[in-house]
Amino acid sequence: MTSPGGFPATTPIGSRTEAEGYVAMVCFKHGPPRLHGVELEWTVHHAEDPHRPLDAGRLREALGDHAPATLVRGSPQLPLSRGALVTVEPGGQVEISVPASESIPRLIDDTAADAAELTALLLAADLVPGAYGLDPFRAPRRILTVPRYAAMEHAFQRLGPHGPRMMCSTAGLQVCLDAGEQDQTAHRWRALHDLGPALVGLFANSRRRAGSDTGWASARTEATFGTCAPFTEPPPLDGDPAAAWARKAMEAPVLCWRRGDSWDAPTGLTFGAWADGQLPGDTPTYDDLEYHLSTLFPPVRPRGYLEVRYLDAQPGDGWIAPTLLLTALMSAPLDQVLAAAEPAAGRWFPAAREGLKDPLVLRAARNVVALGTEALHHTGAAPELTAAVATRLHRIVDTTQRRRAS
Repeated sequence: MTSPGGFPATTPIGSRTEAEGYVAMVCFKHGPPRLHGVELEWTVHHAEDPHRPLDAGRLREALGDHAPATLVRGSPQLPLSRGALVTVEPGGQVEISVPASESIPRLIDDTAADAAELTALLLAADLVPGAYGLDPFRAPRRILTVPRYAAMEHAFQRLGPHGPRMMCSTAGLQVCLDAGEQDQTAHRWRALHDLGPALVGLFANSRRRAGSDTGWASARTEATFGTCAPFTEPPPLDGDPAAAWARKAMEAPVLCWRRGDSWDAPTGLTFGAWADGQLPGDTPTYDDLEYHLSTLFPPVRPRGYLEVRYLDAQPGDGWIAPTLLLTALMSAPLDQVLAAAEPAAGRWFPAAREGLKDPLVLRAARNVVALGTEALHHTGAAPELTAAVATRLHRIVDTTQRRRAS
């Protein structure tokens, strides 16, 4: 087995410097932006009572041969009809991701078909997908017993309540985009981050948690950012993003030390220190480094492509609007995108707390919607779909504006 960088996965890493170079190389891959991807995640509830704790046995029954090995040991994990694999998060949230596509209409069609198939599987077991970015009914409860999630939960619990909430109670919409040519990457990276507060505000729907009003428009964002700050918060955007991400990955704590039955990592161990020999007799490999990268949860995660992780899950087919908006924006001239997002750039916490009630977030959202809806035709989606999406987006900002004026 080889790593994404072409090294044998079991090759020892000689130093932090070597590990940083590898991360910068594999996490930001350059080329013309062609591919698009989307991942949908839902909390899962008993149809007769959404407050009832999820029954792992019922979830196994529902997913059958589509279940991942983390839920059913030895499962074949068969893909859904359009190619999406089903994965399960620690609290029983289900997620699908169809293969990336150069065609956005095909991506939308395939994702919608597999989402409908998954919903049907759940309904047959009297389960339903949730409609929000955060479980509004139940406290976090881990139902997967694999070593990865036990170690992560243990590490996060030492830091406060947000880690278990993020692991077991949140559901997100992820949009995946190519990093672009080398001379574009830093601008695309900045644009995706500068757009973040406006898009968080536009699509925030996770105010309630375990039966209570949190006071946050997107309490999912609150939980995610608070899980393991500063590594789950937005990064500084100055300089080379690949080098900055590589440094951040080295400074992040090791959450899963895959040695023995328990994967609890030594307290305070960072990957950079591990690579520099802090544990005599135990040198990390490239496989260990790849695994470490999978335990980092920033709002935009570079994985050779750019994985936008800051959007709340949306009810029904509501995921189509943010997916088309974001892909349309990233097809527009980046200087126009940055100018549209500028009023709220960096205002992540006001956006998460107040949503569009924050005046600067609302101003940016109006700019972003205006620019994005003008560019929707670049997605290739059917005119009736782009018209419906544009109507929905303008209604969101216009309704908020009228409420502020009244």
